[in-house]
Amino acid sequence: MSAETAPARRSTAAPARSRLRALVDTPEVGVVLACVAVFAALALARDTFASAVNLQGMGADLAQYGLIAIGESLVILTGGIDLSVGALLGTSVILMSWFNVRAGLPAGLAVLATLGIAGLVGLLHGLAVTRLRMPPFVVTLVTYTVAQGVTLAITSGTSIVGISPFFGDVGQSYLAQVPVPLVLFAVVTAAAWFFLERTYAGRQVYAVGGNPEAARLAGIRGDRRVVSMYVTSSLVSAFAGMLVLGRMGVGSASGVGVGWELSAIAAAVIGGVSLTGGQGRVLGIVAGAVLLELINNGLTTLQINSNYTDIVLGCVLGLAITADRLRARRVARRS
Repeated sequence: MSAETAPARRSTAAPARSRLRALVDTPEVGVVLACVAVFAALALARDTFASAVNLQGMGADLAQYGLIAIGESLVILTGGIDLSVGALLGTSVILMSWFNVRAGLPAGLAVLATLGIAGLVGLLHGLAVTRLRMPPFVVTLVTYTVAQGVTLAITSGTSIVGISPFFGDVGQSYLAQVPVPLVLFAVVTAAAWFFLERTYAGRQVYAVGGNPEAARLAGIRGDRRVVSMYVTSSLVSAFAGMLVLGRMGVGSASGVGVGWELSAIAAAVIGGVSLTGGQGRVLGIVAGAVLLELINNGLTTLQINSNYTDIVLGCVLGLAITADRLRARRVARRS
């Protein structure tokens, strides 16, 4: 009996070990565990951290940073980068305010007009990268600079007041005690997950980012996928701008979106998105955004000098990039 059952035991143990190894090698597991550990530590350190009011505020903040992180990640998956997401968000805040207040457009039309402009910017990014073969870093850096200039030129250093209550209803309302921005973020997250994991076009995005030449030989229209991801990234940034405008209540250019592209890239890399493209999942992106929000809010709750926030963010990003490189080398050796 023992001689007969031993092979059976080995055959059942092998798949179990394989599943355990696959689970350990999944980047999302470490990020999720880090989120749980950080949350528990901060909740024990300060009672107010886990209060309903603070959690609601964190949810609204997460929606803003998480949205641009998803848009940024879609571009990174194709092997590119978008440095304009933060500046474009800030410009979208001003454009929506200007269209609504000074141009007299209804809130819905103001949003659509801004989304149209943002989509055009993303289209220009994609065409410059695919047709002119310009480096994504340079192309989006130009937009980063221009967008900041446009924002200051429109406002002349002043805020645009008197915006429609529609923006406040979207940015400050709650649905069963859950902030509406967080609900919208969940909807966008689900759509991004479905696109990447359950559609043929989504799998093509991974193929183009992982090996462009192999994707071309397989008949995949890689340029179309790259352009569409840049357009989507810009649209998501403008959509996040609508939520920011709703929370602020005025169209202000003071620091809105500045440096947010770094948070978006950090959330993506921390969540397992490879900077070389072709690797990463939505679950990891969301977990990375959650971890950054926990750190940012935790530093504020513990009343630590806000100047240290950028230091912590930079250290976390550096560790994430290092881990990404080590993981890539381990996978290459195993292959």
